[in-house]
Formats: sequence, structure tokens, C-alpha cells
Amino acid sequence: MIEALKNLKNLIVVCGHFGAGKTNFAVNLAKAKAAEGKNVTLIDLDIVNPYFRAADNTAELEAIGVKCVNPDFANTNVDIPSLPPSVMGAIEAQVREPERVTILDVGGDNGAVALGMYNRFFKDGEYDLLYVVNKYRPLTEDIPDAEFILREIEWSGRLRATGIINNSNLGEVTTAADIIDTDSWCRELAEKCSLPLVSTCAIDTLGGQLDAVPDVFYIKNATKQIF
Repeated sequence: MIEALKNLKNLIVVCGHFGAGKTNFAVNLAKAKAAEGKNVTLIDLDIVNPYFRAADNTAELEAIGVKCVNPDFANTNVDIPSLPPSVMGAIEAQVREPERVTILDVGGDNGAVALGMYNRFFKDGEYDLLYVVNKYRPLTEDIPDAEFILREIEWSGRLRATGIINNSNLGEVTTAADIIDTDSWCRELAEKCSLPLVSTCAIDTLGGQLDAVPDVFYIKNATKQIF
């Protein structure tokens, strides 16, 4: 795992617009942290059932020691924005055990509103909120629009972002060139938002083809399709 991700705080929020690839990043980050020997909890705050979600990976994650906390109706046909008390318990556990890594997969605007319920546990300088962006997705194709989505999420969650993750892709047809072409765009977005560009994600089959891009986090598909 790249140094920038190793150096993240132990309380990590993964946010972004719908379809940006938040879950894929969050699940792979949880696996990478567990591989380092960390005690890891992954909290699924994606309360809209039809979307890809961290709960889809519960069996695989728990097999490697990652504790998963999912909404009450995850992976059902019931679409009720309900969160169990275990979400609060998991966040409180991280406060008591600061060496534990707790990752929150926040699903779009609805998840950001849910995040706002817990913001009192997030002290300045003691968490990272990572904004996952995909330049090729609608509504985040232009820098002003991508920044607007970020500010909406910050407002809804009542937390400030600390970094940007470039997860620009075109699904299973993504080439190395597609990712390379977004590097300068994401750096401009990061500068506009006064945030660091923490990492660029790429599916692991592109390994060795992205030497021109710094800080690449190679990930495996963790959702029902490539991203």
C-alpha cells in the first residue's frame, strides 16, 4: 500500500457522488489495512439499497478479520433509511481504541446526512475524510461541479474533507491512458479545493502501465461490476 494511505488517520470517511467508486475503494482500503495487521472495522453508511455497497463483501471481509457494520436492511428489497445502534457502537469503539482503524463507506448525499448524526465523534486533526471522484461520471465531469458536490457532502455531513482520491474510470473498458489523462485534472481540482490529491486508484490488471502517475493504489474489483 502506498505511503499516503498508510499515513491516514485511523478514523477514515470515504465519500463521493453516486457511482464514483467509493465502495470499491473503501473495501480495498479495509483489506489493505487488515493485511498490515490492523484491527479494522468497515461501516456501511450507504442507506440506499439499490447501489453497490460494502455489505456485499461482508463474508469475504470477515474471513480476513475485518468487522463489518451494515444497515438493518442491507441486501434486502426493503428500502428504509435505517441504521442500527451498532453503527454508533463501532464509532464509539474507535474512540476508546484509537489504534483500531474504522472506515465509513458513505453513500452519496443520503449517507452524508446520516454521517452528520455522528459528527461529534470526529475531532479536528483526528480523522480523514476522503472525497472519491470519477471525472467520467455525470455531474463531476467539470471541476466546478466536482467541487460543488464535495461542498454539498461537507455541508450535509458537517465535516471538512482532508483529501481527494482520483478514481476516474470507464468501468471494465478503462485503459491506462484513460487514467493518465485525468491526473492533471484531479490535481487542478485538488488545488481548487485546497486539498491534497492523496492517491489514484486503478484496477490491478493495469499494474505496470501507470508509472507516469504518482501514488497509484491498485485495487481488485469489490462490487458487482468492475467499478
